[in-house]
Amino acid sequence: MASIYQLKSSFQGILRPIVNRLAAKGITANQVTLAAVGLSAFGGLCMALLPQAKWPWLMLPAILFVRMALNAIDGMLAREHNMKSTLGAILNELGDVISDTMLYLPFALIKDVPAWMVVVICLLAVISEMTGVVAVQIGATRRYDGPLGKSDRAFAFGALGLFYGLGYIGIPTLTLVFAALILLLAATICNRAAKALKEAVHD
Repeated sequence: MASIYQLKSSFQGILRPIVNRLAAKGITANQVTLAAVGLSAFGGLCMALLPQAKWPWLMLPAILFVRMALNAIDGMLAREHNMKSTLGAILNELGDVISDTMLYLPFALIKDVPAWMVVVICLLAVISEMTGVVAVQIGATRRYDGPLGKSDRAFAFGALGLFYGLGYIGIPTLTLVFAALILLLAATICNRAAKALKEAVHD
């Protein structure tokens, strides 16, 4: 199934000069990973404390874009500049699910939004990433399959934050989109599990 994740290599090519400069300055992959978590915490806190204000939601797309860039940069630093470590692997996986939760859960605080749907989305997002990691335990590669991987979720929530902040969508639209995201996340979990099992059997 198609996913924005498939654009990763092109995105990395654009970021490579920045990565090289950061490496030359002694910036480590783990520092970049923690910076992404810190940025997500800042954005999530703004939305959680001011859920009825517009500017935190308008800020969300930019935060998500920068976070995705930082996530790509930390991986490139690790692979291309000999910064791989067991701590880095742990920080990378935990950082992703923590950042997702901090940025998406505040949507539950919007007045009249069905909060349970947002909670379910966050739970399914964590489970989908866990499914991708569990694939390694059965002899497959880390699975990033869609239809709603990390990058796809960032695009969806970034668009929701932008349109809600601009006043173009209301609670009915948010509810419909949340329902669609729940279905897509369920499909993602099943897809990752199926691909992992298929890969493990073939190996």
